[in-house]
Amino acid sequence: MNKLISLGLPKGSLQKTTFNLLKRAGWHFSVTNRSYKPYSNDSEIDALLIRAQEMPLYVEQGVFDMGITGKDWIVENKSDVVEICELVYAKAYMRPVKWVLAVPQESSIKSVKDLEGKHLSTEVVNITKAYLAKNNVKADVEFSWGATEVKPGLLTDAIVEVTETGSSLRANNLRIVDTVMESTTRLIANKEAYKDKWKKNKIDNIARMLKSAIMAINRVGLKMNVKNDKLNNLIKILPAMRTPTINQLFNGDGVAIEVIIEEKIVRDLIPLLIENGATDIIEYPLNKVIP
Repeated sequence: MNKLISLGLPKGSLQKTTFNLLKRAGWHFSVTNRSYKPYSNDSEIDALLIRAQEMPLYVEQGVFDMGITGKDWIVENKSDVVEICELVYAKAYMRPVKWVLAVPQESSIKSVKDLEGKHLSTEVVNITKAYLAKNNVKADVEFSWGATEVKPGLLTDAIVEVTETGSSLRANNLRIVDTVMESTTRLIANKEAYKDKWKKNKIDNIARMLKSAIMAINRVGLKMNVKNDKLNNLIKILPAMRTPTINQLFNGDGVAIEVIIEEKIVRDLIPLLIENGATDIIEYPLNKVIP
């Protein structure tokens, strides 16, 4: 009988990005719109979709051996789990999200101190209470079941809400007062499961591949040829993750160079490469970069 590891995958805003990242890492998951049971191309993984908010609780309880969730939900639930690695990605961008204190544009609230005696709504009650306590402020904190951004000025004085860009808050005429917490996605594991040698190796390998897939995002490979007498000048302008790979060409009249660089600089770099003698330039995409 094949060994099996249970994996909790986040349903909702992170689902599509998570599936895409797993695909780049080598694991293909597919699921119908109304199903919570994804199909995997890895027979050793038994996956289930669950809300990221609940993931740390189920991993701590051993319902899942491992799961993907946010650092915010680990803190909010005060969950005792193993944080295997940080995976910096969110719904739309490869960067952290922020839980922010927000109020209506016309509000008199300018800082956390102005929340004294006020009323707040949020999905992260424990995080918000800890934030208030840290600043020696006493205020009422109410759990928000949704539509949090429409409540300030009508149902509450302020909110603590998650944002990537702040665009939704601005669209609702809200002003950010302070950042309560910055959060990134994490791969977590159940403590007992991580003590099992086979499961630990499986979890660590998944972590390694996921991190390598994230590292490959926004990077590309470049290959080129250059004559021997122009090599030194070309190397001076050539960025690389470490040092470029250089191989002698068959005829001995030049070398082949290969580097991994950030995609955003390619458009400006290629003209410089040509000016400094590079020929036969090839750009190619990457799925994984393992340092």
